[in-house]
Amino acid sequence: MEMRNWLRVLALVGLISVSLNSAWAQDRVKWQNKDQHLIQFSGIVVEGDSLRPVPYTSIIVNKSNRGTISDYFGYFSFVAQLGDTIVFSAIGFSPANFYIPDTLSTNKYSLIQVLRTDTVSLRETVVYPWPTKEQFKAAFLALNLPDDDMTHANRNMDREDMKARMAGMAVDASLNYKFTMQQYQSKLYYAGQMPPNNLLNPIAWAKFIQAWKNGDFKKKKDKK
Repeated sequence: MEMRNWLRVLALVGLISVSLNSAWAQDRVKWQNKDQHLIQFSGIVVEGDSLRPVPYTSIIVNKSNRGTISDYFGYFSFVAQLGDTIVFSAIGFSPANFYIPDTLSTNKYSLIQVLRTDTVSLRETVVYPWPTKEQFKAAFLALNLPDDDMTHANRNMDREDMKARMAGMAVDASLNYKFTMQQYQSKLYYAGQMPPNNLLNPIAWAKFIQAWKNGDFKKKKDKK
């Protein structure tokens, strides 16, 4: 009796093991089949006329939130599925679609996508300095316009106003060029030797002491 019970227990354990192995094998086959639908989709986006890369192109799987954008050199790479329709879109170019074949035997796919230039017409944008029409009307009616051209010209030629504008005005190209040339000339003048140091110059110290006695620094401080 004990032998028969042990045989029954062993048979039951073996049946359970076979069932678990079969279920695990089926799940593994399902996951393998599922993984076979995923591929690494990579490529580069270029212009149709010059074959230059199109940076920051939006690359989205149609009717989904999956996708990526191309980098500065037009390169992209992301995980997609077989049978997906990829939509390429960029400002100034016509959108393009690409269908990933569902008969691929590898898990990688490369593509060179060409985009054609397109003219984009934007709606007119009007910028107002006032948030509402009522405020614009009030400011317009409160304008204090001069009666004659001479008063208007004198207001535009106000010295304090011109000084403020001059202080905030950047240096133009000619002055920048002149300053750069002066720096080059100074370096060439002292080429091969140490430039002078006024820290040990007795004449410079004498001028500094004399200016200090005359109160030049105090006067500059009062002006500020």
